[in-house]
Formats: sequence, structure tokens, C-alpha cells
Amino acid sequence: MSTRGINFLDKWMAEHLPNAITDDALAIIYLTEEAIKAAGREGIPPEEISEEVGSLFEVILQAMQHREGGLVE
Repeated sequence: MSTRGINFLDKWMAEHLPNAITDDALAIIYLTEEAIKAAGREGIPPEEISEEVGSLFEVILQAMQHREGGLVE
């Protein structure tokens, strides 16, 4: 993933993920779609973000399930 993609995703997640812990698939799908749309508005194609992280859905799901911070084990 490009530095631009990493920076975008980190900033977007910090600003847009709710503080509540959830594993609600519909909420995660919505957040994933919103992240993709926001990236597009910044001129960042989805492929640029997903090259290294794989599934953006999975990244957001993991972030939502581990809101306390730290690395996922």
C-alpha cells in the first residue's frame, strides 16, 4: 500500500469509526463503503488501499472489535 493510502486509511478510521465496539456486519459494510467513497473523493482508488491490507471490511471489523487499542493477536 502506498504511504498515501496508509495515511488516508489511518486518518479516516480515527475520524469516522464509532467509539462503540461492534461486529454488526451491516454497520461494517456501511463503514467500508463510506471509506471507499471518501478515498475516491481524495483520488485514491480502492486498490491502492487494499493492496496490502486485503479486505478493507476485515480491517474495519478488526478495528471495531479492538477499540481499546493494541495489536490484534
